[in-house]
Amino acid sequence: MVPAPRSARPAAAGRAAATRPRNRRQLVVEAAGRVFSERGYYAASMEEVAAKVGITAAALYRHFPNKYALFAECADVMVDGLVSALDEVPPGAPLPDVLLPLTRITVAHRASGGVYRWEARYLRREDRRRLAASFGRLVARVDEAVRREHPLPEARLRAVAALGAIGSITMHHTSIAQRRAEDLLLTSALGVAACDPAAGRRASRPVELPAHPVPRTRRAEILAAAVPLFARDGFAQVTNGDIARAVGLTPSALYRHYPGKIDILAAACLQAAGLLAQGVEQNLRGVTDPHEAVVTLAATYVAYSFEHTELNSVAEAEVVGQPAAMRRPLALAQREHIAVWEQQLRLARPELDPRQARVLAHAGFGVAVEAGRGLRWRDSPAHRAAVTALVVSALGL
Repeated sequence: MVPAPRSARPAAAGRAAATRPRNRRQLVVEAAGRVFSERGYYAASMEEVAAKVGITAAALYRHFPNKYALFAECADVMVDGLVSALDEVPPGAPLPDVLLPLTRITVAHRASGGVYRWEARYLRREDRRRLAASFGRLVARVDEAVRREHPLPEARLRAVAALGAIGSITMHHTSIAQRRAEDLLLTSALGVAACDPAAGRRASRPVELPAHPVPRTRRAEILAAAVPLFARDGFAQVTNGDIARAVGLTPSALYRHYPGKIDILAAACLQAAGLLAQGVEQNLRGVTDPHEAVVTLAATYVAYSFEHTELNSVAEAEVVGQPAAMRRPLALAQREHIAVWEQQLRLARPELDPRQARVLAHAGFGVAVEAGRGLRWRDSPAHRAAVTALVVSALGL
């Protein structure tokens, strides 16, 4: 190739510099958030992120030395954006004015919010502490507004649950216009904030769940031992050796029961879906009133979440990024479960269309998860009833 004349080189370099976006680091973080959310932390690659931005992997490494550094910045940037939005809201502002900017930002960035599924497992301790401090500021501001506007018991729990309703939009792919999603989620969060959990305890409907599976075979023992490890450390970081030691086997002996670690995860996810489906079928039997059916669905989901916390955590967080053949049966089970919620919600609230009903169902799930975390999953009839009341309020009943 003939080199360009020396006099022409500065102009060409200037044009190249002019076409390079000044906010490239921001574009990289936004693209990375989407890739991590779609693929999971371990399945995502720096090459995928670079392709999303339209740069080479080498150029990406000039901004971030490795995937972990990029992941950590994604987590920081998202929560820092929410905190900054709240900092612009005047002190003493009404609760809707506090929740509205959080709702708008979360809906606008729903494609990258899935990062928070894995941050507790994959961030280093110091990074987790920093992120927790930022979240603490966020919750404290919402908590203050909730206490002022609705001086009822469990204000902090209601604040956390309201944020769970808003954040739920990042955990599913229901297609809905941005403005409609904002309105729906804001109304849902405000309903949660105004809920009196004590009243829910008095009105709670008892539900029953299928008995805990008893490991009666070596295969079942392996599954029972693997779930707590996956929940604590994350699927990718648990080895066959870890699982084998938990059941007193050699790693090679695992292959007589499961072809690979991914098959243990698939069995765990299907077990979770099966237990929830059985609980729903069992508790809805004989229920004919739509409102009562929705309350029953909420109580069943809450009971399941408290009873099978680790199993539910694994099924929710670890399926992303796994092979399509493994995801397919679980996705089918999830669609069937959501369809039950959608049908009963639309019967109880005829003004809802199918998409709104699905978004609200997921908001209920988000409330249950965040309220449960807020209670550190300490199981009791009172806690189950309180969280059920918050879920029902999120649904607008």
